[in-house]
Amino acid sequence: MKIERSYYLEKIKKGFKNNPIVVLIGARQVGKTSLMQLFLSGKGHLWLDGENPETAQIFQRFSDLETFLKININSELSGTLVIDEFQYVENVSLMLKLLVDKYPDLKILCSGSSSLDIIQNVNESLAGRIRLISVYSLSFEEYIRFNDKSLYDKFIQLDLEDNISLLLPEVKLLLKEYLLYGGLPKIALEKNRKEKEELLNDIYQTYLLRDVRFFIKNKDFVGFNKLLKILSSQIGNLLNINELANTLQLSYKSCEEYVNLLEQMYIIILLPPFSNNKRSELSKMKKIYFTDLGLRNVVYNSFNEIDIRTDKGGIFENYVLLELIKSSAKNIYYYRTKDKTEIDFMVIDSENKIIPVEVKYKSFNKAVKVRAITEFAKKNKIEKAFIINTDLNGIVGIQNYVLPYLIKKLL
Repeated sequence: MKIERSYYLEKIKKGFKNNPIVVLIGARQVGKTSLMQLFLSGKGHLWLDGENPETAQIFQRFSDLETFLKININSELSGTLVIDEFQYVENVSLMLKLLVDKYPDLKILCSGSSSLDIIQNVNESLAGRIRLISVYSLSFEEYIRFNDKSLYDKFIQLDLEDNISLLLPEVKLLLKEYLLYGGLPKIALEKNRKEKEELLNDIYQTYLLRDVRFFIKNKDFVGFNKLLKILSSQIGNLLNINELANTLQLSYKSCEEYVNLLEQMYIIILLPPFSNNKRSELSKMKKIYFTDLGLRNVVYNSFNEIDIRTDKGGIFENYVLLELIKSSAKNIYYYRTKDKTEIDFMVIDSENKIIPVEVKYKSFNKAVKVRAITEFAKKNKIEKAFIINTDLNGIVGIQNYVLPYLIKKLL
């Protein structure tokens, strides 16, 4: 079953307007292959699997690649070449550069589960020729659509001011499910909760850990796995490499390398601090989050109901960050000063305005001013701020209490 994710399909279309190469980058199982298939539906193309050793052999010499493509596409190479999981193909960046420079009518659509090779080669090989599109697991709105199309049709008619918990109580139940199992499309389509857990474990063991072995090769895989488990317990917290290295008995360099690997594999997100006053900035440490809550929970090894969990606040905060990212918010930071004033997120919008976002997994009887936002607003020009919570829509001054279902409409 494939459900169109029009947001990404439009981004691919726009990417090809000014670039001969478009690459979808994201974690395993977020739906990159399905997106490429949907985009290419009805269009002629040649599909290659980067994990197939025969594909790697074709890319060994440019003359062999050129001949192969002329046979399988056409002699002018006017068409579309697709390479799924292209990071496994050695020298792929150089070969793609040579192809598009020689054949201007050739379009190349790729997917990858790691941006390591691209980052290393894009500046020297593919600059000006490539559009990178980060693909994430389903947003909550997409998750509703995957689960129940009729519920989705009702849901999209509602606004931020509507009490969605009252009008559509099914949505609240789905959010609790989403906070446990995340938004990987394969998981969203499975109705049985135990099977969801099994599928997530399969993805963790079969894809994530296998890909890790490919990149770290003969290095300390056991230490890496322990690191991943510790990180899953620290969502929403500051990442202290020294502390991690000491706990795991790893060198600082190895620990830093493994964290960087997880970020480049789109498993974790490292959120930088916001500061317009360097003297009051706490540190340059980043905060740690996961790109999918289901993946985080399988690593953490818990699928207990959200309301009884001690980590529910961190999960909810992680959810809000993901929804902000999937709403195309690009400049997101956390705020924390030496005097321990904290705000979960600072979003810089397209007009360069600062929007504080505080996250509370709790119910409120009425809207009250959040002290940290009030103090920040005294020193900065703030037009609005949001407190994402479980049950209250309300406004006090510039502070807007909103429910967590329509975060994409905040910005």
